[in-house]
Amino acid sequence: MFRTPPPFGAAMAVVLAVPACLVAPPAVAQTTAPTPAPADTDTRFTIGDVVVTARSMARSTETILTSVDILGGDIAQRQSVDNTWELFARLPGVVLTDFNQGTTSGRFSIRGFNGEGEINAVKLMIDGIPSNDNAGGMTGIDMVSPLDIAAIELVRGTADPRWGLNAIAGSANILTRIGGTYLDARLIGGAFGTVDGQVSAGVERGGFSQNYLVGYRRTDAYRDHADLDRLNLAGKWFYDFGSTRLGAIVRYSTATADEPGYLTDANAYTDRTRSYAVSETDGGTRKIGQYSLHLDSDLADTLAFSAKGYANSLHDDRYVRFSASVPQQRRLTEEWQYGATAALHYHPRVDFLHGLMVEAGGDVQVQDNKSLRWLTDRRTLTRQTRDQGFGLTVYGGYLQAVIEPTDWLKITPAWRLDRVAGDFTNRLAGTTAPINDYGTISQPKLSVAITPVTGVTAYANYGRTFQIGAGSGAYLVPPRTTDVAPSINEGYEAGIKLTRGRWLEARVALWQQTASGELKRRLNDPSGDVDNLGRTRRRGIDLQLDLKPVRTVALWGSYSHQTARIVTPDPATPSQAGNAIDHVPQNVFSGGLDVTPDPKLRLSLWGNGQSSYELDPANTQGRYGDYVVLNAEVAYKLTPRIEISAQLKNLANERYEYVWYDGTQRLHAPADPRSLFGAVRLTL
Repeated sequence: MFRTPPPFGAAMAVVLAVPACLVAPPAVAQTTAPTPAPADTDTRFTIGDVVVTARSMARSTETILTSVDILGGDIAQRQSVDNTWELFARLPGVVLTDFNQGTTSGRFSIRGFNGEGEINAVKLMIDGIPSNDNAGGMTGIDMVSPLDIAAIELVRGTADPRWGLNAIAGSANILTRIGGTYLDARLIGGAFGTVDGQVSAGVERGGFSQNYLVGYRRTDAYRDHADLDRLNLAGKWFYDFGSTRLGAIVRYSTATADEPGYLTDANAYTDRTRSYAVSETDGGTRKIGQYSLHLDSDLADTLAFSAKGYANSLHDDRYVRFSASVPQQRRLTEEWQYGATAALHYHPRVDFLHGLMVEAGGDVQVQDNKSLRWLTDRRTLTRQTRDQGFGLTVYGGYLQAVIEPTDWLKITPAWRLDRVAGDFTNRLAGTTAPINDYGTISQPKLSVAITPVTGVTAYANYGRTFQIGAGSGAYLVPPRTTDVAPSINEGYEAGIKLTRGRWLEARVALWQQTASGELKRRLNDPSGDVDNLGRTRRRGIDLQLDLKPVRTVALWGSYSHQTARIVTPDPATPSQAGNAIDHVPQNVFSGGLDVTPDPKLRLSLWGNGQSSYELDPANTQGRYGDYVVLNAEVAYKLTPRIEISAQLKNLANERYEYVWYDGTQRLHAPADPRSLFGAVRLTL
């Protein structure tokens, strides 16, 4: 018997135990929205409390039957972090790469990929706006301050058809606070001369909402010559016309920071705060902007449309000297990205199906990039080594269906196609080059989920994603005479999710992902080309548990075991066959305990860690990087509007570090020791 879908509306708000002052009223006239993936067949996993204001069902993670993890805004907002990417430590199976070098601070990675070099495997969005730089790096994440975060969605695997470029292993979407009337301010102070002030405010009258964010962080940092100043600004304006919502968002971030450089083996464990004289003029500035227009509309009871247009800007000016054996460089990156995304979400009525959803979408991104480098002596230019300009246009589209023959079975076939265009200019040599002829990049997807009994969902999926070169590596630059094909990533996943009311959530997933001709990283030499790692294979198992035995106690934990291997290496390095891919730990784990013995008091203990990793594809430099870090927090509400808290980070004073190999020596970046931060938060 056919189940008639209710009127469509925008996606219904999800509110779980969140203070009323943080809840934004619906931005679109609200009716009960159909949920393509209802709670009993939802493969998503949530840590913390989530507030999602009304938004279009188009491009929603509810239609993606893969491992999806959501971090609640309540957890993100109360953290003291130098960089927002550090918040991803609270999500399962995430590896953090902490360079700790000023504005080039680090990044996160998933599914057996690493955060090395300049090619990343995660598509980053901020409120649905693509925010990676040309090489896939996550510079855009610097624009977001924790207090402005409503939720973070992390999609893992290859089955998601919504995104093409940069979505090699998955995607992450940072959702910020839109709508509502509130004032939320937080002042943090503590170790290493850290001062952090954030104010997030919203005003909503009638159908018009305004939201603003001002965030400033200043720290001397743990190591010498590592000062950081960052200012973040954001404004969001939305108007509700009933069945349609129009909005605009402006974000801007400017940061200035010194770089402490890396320590050699001789000093890495004896003088961890030291910065060598060769790094005393290293550092830089980074300015990032994002400007976007948003449209969500209910065209009919069963039809919704979503569209976004945007422009991103990046100005990254850095002076760096990695060791005494190489000269200092000035690296200047300037990028403009223009793009648009659109999706149409349709629920047709079909008598012989329990439910059906069809979604069609597409996106285009146009990049105008410059990459310049000079050799320098204490920030004095001596010789220019790179002057590259290159345009890149990537456009694609997808068609996806969620077919429900019965109430216990979902089948989600999808197909995505992408095309690439562009041109390259080497202004020092006066030469040009076309883009590699990547052709039409075809990416079929298929997901299936069954619910044999209430609270148990078994799911499996298959999909392809792709990778192209970064910088000059995407073009037919001499001496290369033949086009380079895209690297095709093929992934499989099978999992089971168990839910028992609100007191238990558990999920286990087995996965594998292979890549043909994987590109390792963008080279640091004047050419800016990329290394070819070869054919690779990654596989693993993810275990997750969220337990609430009583209302005042919550426990959560995760464990991932993963391997990443070079199956067929580049012909130039045949000895690397079977080697482990560098900087990929085999074991990654996290967990925590939250106790609220009194409505005014909150006690938290959480931690994360990983095993060691190889430093290079040759696997000849030993293994480094293992750690277990614990953190604790106590918070107390002096009044319903004022909360004071203290966070003790790395409470066991673990001595851990990031390590890499530059071809001649191992270089170390020590992480912070035990450190205490206090905060006062006011909510009105």
